[in-house]
Amino acid sequence: MLRTDTVVRNEGMRVLLENLGKVDAERFISLIIKEPFDYTKWQKDLFGDMSVRDLSRNAMEATQE
Repeated sequence: MLRTDTVVRNEGMRVLLENLGKVDAERFISLIIKEPFDYTKWQKDLFGDMSVRDLSRNAMEATQE
C-alpha cells in the first residue's frame, strides 16, 4: 500500500522526535536542508559492506531494545 506524502512526513517526524528529541530532530532537518543530499550515496556509505543478513539482524535487535 502506497502511503501519502503527508502520512510519510508525519511518521518521519514522529520517528525523529521519539529517537532524537525536539532539538536534535530540528538540527537533523536543518542539516539535511542545508546540504545537497543524495539518499542513495548516503545509504551506501551508511551501511558500507554490510550484508542484507547482517542488516536484518541489526534491525531485529534494535526493535527488541
